Amino acid sequence: MTADPITELESELVDMWRRGRIQSRERSRAIHPRLDPTCYPMLALLSRNDAVPMSQLVSELGLEKSTLTRQIDSAARLDLVERRPDPQDARARLVALTDLGRARMDEVHATALANWRDRLSRWDQDDVRTLARLLRRLGENTK
Repeated sequence: MTADPITELESELVDMWRRGRIQSRERSRAIHPRLDPTCYPMLALLSRNDAVPMSQLVSELGLEKSTLTRQIDSAARLDLVERRPDPQDARARLVALTDLGRARMDEVHATALANWRDRLSRWDQDDVRTLARLLRRLGENTK
């Protein structure tokens, strides 16, 4: 008996999240052997920006401020991120990748993209675009 589509989707997403956690762990090790894998989403977000206010990181990552502070401290000890004064607000701090952090993230990202390109090379490009559009739509409806 085939499960209903919502149950099937939920099952596939759970499996995808599990595989994503494994990939985050592997990518974290590639960035630095002592990097806590829970820091990877923060580094990924920082890699798409120059410098990000801590308040934005808290919001986008869905973390408590104290948890984010521990992650930033951990990554800073490995020279992957740094805190900077916020030119718009003297009380606030921005978080940014260091040159080392950006270089490591760029390497990991390039490897990940090459793997995705290889895995999807036999797919019709319209299917890839449709998948991206549907995932974006699903994500927008879950916020």
